[in-house]
Amino acid sequence: MKRFEGRRVLITGAGSGIGQATVARILEEGGIVAAADVSEAGLEVTRERAAAAGTADRLATAVVDISNEDSVRENIGGAIKGLGGLDVLVNAAGILRASHTDKTTLEFWNTVVGVNLTGTFLVTREALPALLESGKGVVVNFSSTSAHFAHPYMAAYAATKGGIRSFTHAIALEYAKQGLRAVAVEPGSIASGMTSAPGFPEDVDPSLIGKLYPWIGDGFAPPEDVAGVIAMLASDDGKFVTGTEIRIDGGTHM
Repeated sequence: MKRFEGRRVLITGAGSGIGQATVARILEEGGIVAAADVSEAGLEVTRERAAAAGTADRLATAVVDISNEDSVRENIGGAIKGLGGLDVLVNAAGILRASHTDKTTLEFWNTVVGVNLTGTFLVTREALPALLESGKGVVVNFSSTSAHFAHPYMAAYAATKGGIRSFTHAIALEYAKQGLRAVAVEPGSIASGMTSAPGFPEDVDPSLIGKLYPWIGDGFAPPEDVAGVIAMLASDDGKFVTGTEIRIDGGTHM
């Protein structure tokens, strides 16, 4: 299946987890990919995996801090120029931090907001001209199940993911007549570096965390399970899906 043959795709958060898995999936389906991440070491792993799969000739990488406007302008802008345009943007970059809300510092709050919400905005803004020029651009943003359901100790994270959900709806309508689609995925109970060590407080109440467990499968799902959904949404198979969100959580929040 080569749904992305000839299509130019930019993926942030591409040095680990779901972003890295999405790079592999899009390359496997014939896409031309620019992979962006703040971690050069993570991007090296992404390159090595592409080389092993025989798809590295269609992969370029860029180190970028998505919370920094200058970095986005220079490195995301440069990546889009390198692709010769853009058909799909996947905003997978994000961080998960946990704390008691009454003990959350402004610095902590601003860091999470700066990466997750502001970063998504900055990258999308930089990519929009090229996406609109393509005539059928697609933006896939990362919200979370925490945007709808109570996730204890994650107030800052949940606030950013709710914001991303609303941001996605807004741009979907704003640019619909110019051929742009915008959708959000809401992963939950996915095994990745981000979820393996969220930094819960030492006095965490296990009964509150226990509710965040999937009802199907054998535990948290691999990132590849989300990458497959992203590939569907970003391809022509998802051409009638926009201004909405898809929850991918194994029934955790049924």
